[in-house]
Amino acid sequence: MFKLLLSWRYLRTRYIALASIISVTLGVATLIVVNSVMAGFSEEMHRRLHGILSDIVFESHSLGGLPDPDWHIAEIRKVVGERLVGITSTVQVPAMLSFPMRGQWITRQVNLIGVDEETYADVGDFSQYLLHPENRERLTFDLHEGGYDERLPESGWVQRRRRIAYERAYDEQLRQIESLGRTETADASADFSPPADPFGGVPRDPYGATASSERPSQVFDEAKQQHTGVILGMMVASVRHRDQDGEVRDHFLCRPGDDVNLTFPTSPPPGQAPAAQSARFTVVDLYESKMSEYDSTFAFVPLKDLQRLRGMIDPATGVRSVTALQIRLAPGSNLNEVRDQLIARFPPDQYHYRIQTWRDMQGPLLAAVQMETTILNILLFLIIAVAGFGILATFFMIVVEKTRDIGVLKALGAPSRGVMSIFLTYGCALGTAGSGVGMVLGLLFVYYINEIATGLEWVTGQEVFDPTVYYFQEIPTIVEPFTVFLVVLGSVSIAVLASVLPALRAARLHPVEALRWE
Repeated sequence: MFKLLLSWRYLRTRYIALASIISVTLGVATLIVVNSVMAGFSEEMHRRLHGILSDIVFESHSLGGLPDPDWHIAEIRKVVGERLVGITSTVQVPAMLSFPMRGQWITRQVNLIGVDEETYADVGDFSQYLLHPENRERLTFDLHEGGYDERLPESGWVQRRRRIAYERAYDEQLRQIESLGRTETADASADFSPPADPFGGVPRDPYGATASSERPSQVFDEAKQQHTGVILGMMVASVRHRDQDGEVRDHFLCRPGDDVNLTFPTSPPPGQAPAAQSARFTVVDLYESKMSEYDSTFAFVPLKDLQRLRGMIDPATGVRSVTALQIRLAPGSNLNEVRDQLIARFPPDQYHYRIQTWRDMQGPLLAAVQMETTILNILLFLIIAVAGFGILATFFMIVVEKTRDIGVLKALGAPSRGVMSIFLTYGCALGTAGSGVGMVLGLLFVYYINEIATGLEWVTGQEVFDPTVYYFQEIPTIVEPFTVFLVVLGSVSIAVLASVLPALRAARLHPVEALRWE
């Protein structure tokens, strides 16, 4: 009992110990906050990466792709067995997207992906990131009347009919001017005022014609019909900026209902070079995963249309080719094991295929995030190590100051182990107090982190996370109990270890030597 009483007395009267407790508290709180935020960011990143990438991607090195995907799917089913949940065929090629905006042509380099509407949703969370609710329920490439997003109040067929009506009104006025003849052209041009352009810029046919007579006649009514549908990434079709009021808004360069041009390489026969193929598509929806790598590069079109345009259908047999197969496995399946089994079935020396898990494909990014988290933990743990040296110095001072008291205790029969345990208990108390308070403060900080971020923005006048860069509304956090336990245990351990050397010195004091100078 005397050991606990003395430890409590030292802890209560030695105010220098408060500095050690504060150091441990700050270190523990900082580690908990950093680990929670990094875990939240990592989980959010993993979810979004895995949302577009299936568990295993089976792709061909050849631009022409792998022929007869049905045979490959049957072989994959034999290897994977009951672990297979979904599988779909895709065609992925680089492409150039172009569309008019304010009298200028805007171009974007995109990854054009042909997907099967029936099976693509079975291998990923792609549909969840589409703007239109009906497409989230069932993927289609049909243009909807409206109801896309509050940021797109006039989109779909409403947008398309307004645009076509404006273009036709403009073309009609052009024809009226031309019908006046050359002698009256100058006067008519002076009186000509085109209708208000709701789309900005010079009114002109988006694909080069300046009069409706140069368009395909009556075969295709743009006001009632659409071209093959395309789903664009949000950052392909828009630019995020801050307006004069300080509000962050998305400025849309094109929206559902507009037409765009896509230029992509064909699938050439053996021995021939690929050629460029262009086609017109109608934007039917936008894809917003809030991962800039995807939202700024992806464009999705129907698989069959892309195969037809690229010449990936054998004219003799009608067999279609694809560039990749995406596989979704049952939860809990060992992805690496299935990958290795597929590689054994399709060895690289016989098949020009690349078989990877989604983690393999994003290996550098995931490794960089993990390395960043590890380095941050090491650096922040040094704060607690500094607190440990403070405890060490404090205890040596106590041993020097209490030499007479230690001598009296040992002269009265206190064993060396008992004297040593006084200081070990003192160190454990410091570590426990600091770690406990730090854990509470850290968890409270994590719980109110978004409110704290708002307060910091109000005080400093600057945003903690610029929404034009970071596409999230709240800071994601995940508290992992095991991590919190390790942080608290490590902090207490450092405090106890820092008290070992002073405790040994106190235990080795001889009572005669301790009392000689008193």
